[in-house]
Amino acid sequence: MISERRLAILNLIIEHYIQTGEPMGSKTLCSLLPYSVSSATVRNEMAYLSQIGYLEQRHTSGGRIPSKASYRYYVDNLMEPQELSDYEKSIISELLSVNAGDPERLLTDAAALLSQYTNCTGFCCLLEDPLDCIQGVDLIPAGNSKAMLVMLTAGSKIKSSLINIQKPISDDFRYLFYEVIKRLFAGTALSEVNIALIQRCVLIAGEKVFDLLPVLTSLCSLCAEASKSKLVLEGETNLLSHGEELGNEVYKILSFMTDKKRLTDFSKSFAESNAKQAMFIGDENPLYELKNTTTAVSKFTYGRNQVATLGFIGSTRIDYEKIIPVSEYIFSTVDNLLANNH
Repeated sequence: MISERRLAILNLIIEHYIQTGEPMGSKTLCSLLPYSVSSATVRNEMAYLSQIGYLEQRHTSGGRIPSKASYRYYVDNLMEPQELSDYEKSIISELLSVNAGDPERLLTDAAALLSQYTNCTGFCCLLEDPLDCIQGVDLIPAGNSKAMLVMLTAGSKIKSSLINIQKPISDDFRYLFYEVIKRLFAGTALSEVNIALIQRCVLIAGEKVFDLLPVLTSLCSLCAEASKSKLVLEGETNLLSHGEELGNEVYKILSFMTDKKRLTDFSKSFAESNAKQAMFIGDENPLYELKNTTTAVSKFTYGRNQVATLGFIGSTRIDYEKIIPVSEYIFSTVDNLLANNH
């Protein structure tokens, strides 16, 4: 059981360090406490908090700074969240609603907003779904022997490609293309759209299949792209401003994030857990490379069992009172928009 005075001291040291990055000594603490207490008493209390693992001392004669473990205690028991104003909420909601009908763009926008509001690295990951299939395909003439191919999947993924077509897109061309799509591609799993399937188009189009090849091979490429997990990072360089706290670790973390597979695997692992939302502080992080960070992540299920994650990565010395409320509001807004549009 930590006494009220010790909690007050711990709270002051943590908030001072979050704001300044500087250790706090006993004399400064005495001046900030709401009651009279001697420096010797404060030093004894700081020694106790160090003994139980909540404070650290960089130098023998220096003040104390919070340990990674103390941030968890602070978040769970001491901090007073700074709620967003109605104006801030309306701005965030408006920015997120722009692409509310496109989950990939919505989540990418949300990652960018997290990066902006937290000064951390925002990320989102749309996880692969082996059952996702083609729902519809459209071919739009774009002039100068070009056309826009647009594909929508059952999992609400929208993919497009600008392609070169030597043959004019006549009514006969479009009729043949949509007939092939209807009979062979609509409802087909993305992972099953390949060269072998394109070869079967000969049964429908005959020799005219060669006219369709640029479109069909482009569709094959779009399906391959849509069938894989996609990780988006926003604001990676924000971590450079956390350099004093992260030290040389910042470059290791940036290097780690360039290997998107590791962060994608982390997202998959979290998606398979029972948790909806989590904040990992310091050693709580399941990935060794993130042991000196605070990583927040939220899971979203939408559409036909589509799954995605959204979160941010920063140092342990983030402004929890401001960042937790804004990140939770972004998470809840994205959740509502995904639910309302599917």
